[in-house]
Amino acid sequence: MVHDRIHAREPTHDRDRWTEGVVVSAAERDGHWVVRARPADGDRPCDETAEREDGGSVELVVTFALRDLFLSRLDIDAGESPVGCRFWYRKKRR
Repeated sequence: MVHDRIHAREPTHDRDRWTEGVVVSAAERDGHWVVRARPADGDRPCDETAEREDGGSVELVVTFALRDLFLSRLDIDAGESPVGCRFWYRKKRR
């Protein structure tokens, strides 16, 4: 299976290859962690979870190990939902 790439912090390398997004939802499915995200709009606050009018959300699939690393690097308490958090992602081709 091809896994997508996510960063909790802004990448310092190949910045133009990454998209800034906001977590809309996250769930476990088929042994993976699935994150639904929408591209971030610069004028929206980090914790706003409303979908863009054009519905431009994307589904990202990562391993549980990457999930644990990602969640540990976000500014949230243990067990708190990442919904509304800003992050960076790169969708892999399938």
